[in-house]
Amino acid sequence: MFEIGPRAVRFKVIRLRKLWTGLELKSTGKWFVLSGLIGIVAGLGAITFQFLIQLVVHFALGEIAGYVPQETAGERSIFDHATTEFHPWLIVAVMIAGGAVSGFLVYTFAPEAEGHGTDAAIDAFHNKRGYIRPQVPIIKTMASAITLGTGGSGGRERPIAQIGAGFGSFLATRLKLPARDRRIMLAAGMGAGIGAIFRAPLAGAIFAGEILYSSADLETEVLLPSAIASIIAYSVYELCSPLEFRFVPVFGNKLNYSIASPFELAPLALLAVILTLAAIGFIESFYGTHRLFAKLSISRFMRPAIGAGLAGVFGILLFFVLHADQRVLSILSTGHGALQLAIEGSATLGVPLLLAIGLGKLSRRR
Repeated sequence: MFEIGPRAVRFKVIRLRKLWTGLELKSTGKWFVLSGLIGIVAGLGAITFQFLIQLVVHFALGEIAGYVPQETAGERSIFDHATTEFHPWLIVAVMIAGGAVSGFLVYTFAPEAEGHGTDAAIDAFHNKRGYIRPQVPIIKTMASAITLGTGGSGGRERPIAQIGAGFGSFLATRLKLPARDRRIMLAAGMGAGIGAIFRAPLAGAIFAGEILYSSADLETEVLLPSAIASIIAYSVYELCSPLEFRFVPVFGNKLNYSIASPFELAPLALLAVILTLAAIGFIESFYGTHRLFAKLSISRFMRPAIGAGLAGVFGILLFFVLHADQRVLSILSTGHGALQLAIEGSATLGVPLLLAIGLGKLSRRR
């Protein structure tokens, strides 16, 4: 009778491990599993982030100042609109408090969560073997929700990118994966966060591949994991949305644009040039302001509060200059409400108000 001894068993196990390592199934199949995990976590993270923003908006801007930023057609707050009387200057106080709290959280617990977020994630991808400390996505979620919820001018895309990147890095670290895999999971987390909260899974996947370089290079290695993670994160996010808003684009599903003539491409090409110059100006002003605040001889804990206060004063002054039109307050928070109005009918806003919102948004970013 044939018997297998301990050495034979150990030899067969080693051979099986080598065979498994060499199989193409491992390099592809494992990414379906890992990308799925990233997608689930990033989708839940996007839900938490959006909920916290609405929570802060309701109790800070709504209950105290009597102001709630307009929502897009594809989104709805889970809270009823506040009935508090509108007090414009209380918005400034709320913004200062929000800047102080978010500054305390970031500089005390996770200084790398400072700023918009993608710079730190990109630095971790290239220079830190894809490692992001576990507390970063948690602190970034809380600080960004407080900043946006109290009226801080910014967007959800950069914070959710760093949040997703942190979750991806955390999962890779917990699973004790090599640095190469951790870097891919970091990038996949970035794309998953974007794809979920903006309901654009394909855009999230492309974003993850192209945001990592300042040139036209594309990190093709992360495209498939990012696409899988982004689709799953988007699905998780949508399935937790109210039924009437489920799988509806951010700005609604009633928008229908078509080009009647190829000559319409000429002004669109001119618009692309103008927006490129505006983007360059935005980047220069953003980092210029950041460098200016870094040189100030004040505690870094107070810099976000000072910046928020100055931005709030500017916004309220602009509000009074434009005849107390609350639509100009779209320069607060994300400003998606103004985009919704502009998409549905820019003529109702008027060119002066649109320019005021755009320039105000540019000058208030920090």
